Amino acid sequence: MPAKIDEIRQIAQHYEIPLLEDAAESLGSKYKDDYCGTFGDIAMISFNGNKIITTSNGGVLLSGNKRFTDKARFLASQARDNAPYYQHSTVGYNYALSNISAGIGRGQMTVLPERITARRANNDFYQKAFDEIPGIEVHKEPNENYFSNHWLSCILVEPKLTGGISREDIRLKFLECAIESRPLWKPMHLQPVFKDCAFYGDGTSEELFDKGLCLPSGSNLKQEELELVKETILQIVK
Repeated sequence: MPAKIDEIRQIAQHYEIPLLEDAAESLGSKYKDDYCGTFGDIAMISFNGNKIITTSNGGVLLSGNKRFTDKARFLASQARDNAPYYQHSTVGYNYALSNISAGIGRGQMTVLPERITARRANNDFYQKAFDEIPGIEVHKEPNENYFSNHWLSCILVEPKLTGGISREDIRLKFLECAIESRPLWKPMHLQPVFKDCAFYGDGTSEELFDKGLCLPSGSNLKQEELELVKETILQIVK
């Protein structure tokens, strides 16, 4: 789902902050007819194995600034100096995709519209399936400025409205039925590795983690599989 790009840009420009756009899962998503990945000074899109198209790993860096892209290519190809032998004046990395992986990714670009259509159909199914169930809210586009590829469809579960049924109750019921799901991402400040770091927030991320659940969202989901997700939630809530 695209972020509030206009507001973010205004803040970044006012304080002269470089805008780094994490567009990892948003390939094909748009905000006001502009594609995600085109808003930042630098943007990143992931081609990991679970993304809407994949090269099995890796991703792409995007920028309209040639100085940035030249530096990125230099660092990603071991920072080798322009010399007839291997010479390195700075530390680099072997981050370039192989030709085979890149070819797989380019080939999949031709089916990207189909994948987006399938993912959006999943989200539309969930919205209609849970529209009249109190306490279950499907994450959807807030207005016509947003176009999401719906790589992932998520719900928020409010136990006060579901008769005490929580996100975890639904997740465990799914597990019994061999339906894969998972909570929304755990906030970074709750990760053990960052337990001693300063944190500033208002509790929003903790609430989303506590109430949010990622539903099956694959491009190849069958209708009967979607119906099983629906019926399983209806059983536990009712």
